Amino acid sequence: MSATENKQLLQNICSELSKGNGKPFVESLADDFCWTIIGSTKWSGTYRGKQAVLSELLRPLFAQFADQYTNTAHRFIAEDDYVVVECRGRVTTKSGAPYNNTYCWICRVADGKLQELTEYLDTELVKAALGA
Repeated sequence: MSATENKQLLQNICSELSKGNGKPFVESLADDFCWTIIGSTKWSGTYRGKQAVLSELLRPLFAQFADQYTNTAHRFIAEDDYVVVECRGRVTTKSGAPYNNTYCWICRVADGKLQELTEYLDTELVKAALGA
């Protein structure tokens, strides 16, 4: 796929995330997808494989949310297999804390599937809203 097609894929995924629909994101993950979250929080690290991402990251994370998570993208930059997405998530945790983080995702796309995602975010907010 071209950089333009990769960018369009991420724009479509993010359009749905802004409505609270994570299904296209999950469906776009390659079986060997790798997600790295920077920092030194309990959520930081590398999750290898689609099933690990779902069971070790997304399910425990979303279990902490009291309402529907949305993520709105503001900028897309594409070159070759990479698409950079600047976005902002919004949700309230079950403890009542707002978790409205700002992200920079660096995504590698191959054959129409997300292969890698490196996430830069406010780690202090992660600790404050989701616990140390």
